[in-house]
Amino acid sequence: MPKQLPDRWHDLGSFIREQRNTARLSLRRLSELAGISNPYLSQIERGLRRPSAEILQQIAKALRISAETLYVQAGILEPGTEAPDVSREILADPSLSEDQKQALIRIYLSFRHENAAGKPAKAANTQEGAHTQEAASPAE
Repeated sequence: MPKQLPDRWHDLGSFIREQRNTARLSLRRLSELAGISNPYLSQIERGLRRPSAEILQQIAKALRISAETLYVQAGILEPGTEAPDVSREILADPSLSEDQKQALIRIYLSFRHENAAGKPAKAANTQEGAHTQEAASPAE
């Protein structure tokens, strides 16, 4: 069991390296984009350092992937709670720009969060109100 945590950091580092290579970024460029030092990023990729959630968020932003993806890899979030297939499909779509992909993922995750909090009924009521207003508009 003591070997489990170092393995997790090594796996996280390998995942970050793989994402960096897929994005065709050098270690130096990713460190600049993420706002962390080159040696620190290198240590993370080699599994020698355990990054904080904030550092993971900076790396995710620089890689243009969701922070949740890195949180799952780091063991901060449980896998399977975020339906990652939708996010992966969005990220894999070559017809969307990177900004569009990130916007879609943010919207999707916000809807999931809203639904998990039990707020979809409010959205339905808002839509009904909009239809009522639309019906009233022609009479004006």
